[in-house]
Amino acid sequence: MSGPREPGVPILMYHAVATAPNDDTRALSVTPEAFAEQMRLLGGAGFTPLDTAGLARAWRASGPLPERPVLITFDDGYAGVHRHALPVLAAHGFTATLFVSTGWLRGEHDTGGGLDEMLDWDQVRELASSGVEIGGHSHTHPQLDQLSEDALRSELLRCREIITGELGARPASFAYPYGYSSRRVRAQVREAGFAQSLAVGNTLARRGQGPYALRRITVRRGTGIEEFGRLVEGRSIARTFARDRALTKGYAMVRRARQIRRKAIRSRV
Repeated sequence: MSGPREPGVPILMYHAVATAPNDDTRALSVTPEAFAEQMRLLGGAGFTPLDTAGLARAWRASGPLPERPVLITFDDGYAGVHRHALPVLAAHGFTATLFVSTGWLRGEHDTGGGLDEMLDWDQVRELASSGVEIGGHSHTHPQLDQLSEDALRSELLRCREIITGELGARPASFAYPYGYSSRRVRAQVREAGFAQSLAVGNTLARRGQGPYALRRITVRRGTGIEEFGRLVEGRSIARTFARDRALTKGYAMVRRARQIRRKAIRSRV
């Protein structure tokens, strides 16, 4: 007879925090006012934010978690994380994890791919010194499972090396661009020296998912405060993201067909 199911942990996935985002980032952005309201809800409900490395360490060691754990994560590296989110996090004493696409940030490594106003490395350092964990999110934000072995390895190692050089510490955590991974990608992320990695999935994270496939919940511009409260409590998640799952399954079939076609082309060369 199996025991009770292990409780899940909400890992919240944010992108831009902006008053006037551009069309490329609008859907996955939140306003500064909405973000502040969401953080007030977490604090008032007794949630305890952890960073990604802290959750993974606790689960690896079968150690205790704080009361009502939650993770606050940001992808890509938009400037609003420093301008709008950091003061709110600091006011509550909350930690978070920022996953940066190193080729999108302003500075000498910039490839020009950033979708909106991006952080620069001084801002990233200030976030790190304020207790925000800085993780990797590739160098140029491609769909990693569509890359060749050499291109995949380059994306991961370049990202790791730039973060290490800029911050003076190797990043421990990674998040897959677009949430996509495969067994091959997860193995390469591990070989590149990352100890854990996050996907999307839109469900609560559980230790049984494994350290390289922990699931996150998407927070976007249309997420109202009542819906946000249900999501962090683990209620109505399947219904909220039912359409997203259907679209993801359909796109997964397209992506698998592309992979099969590429393999066939390579085998003929």
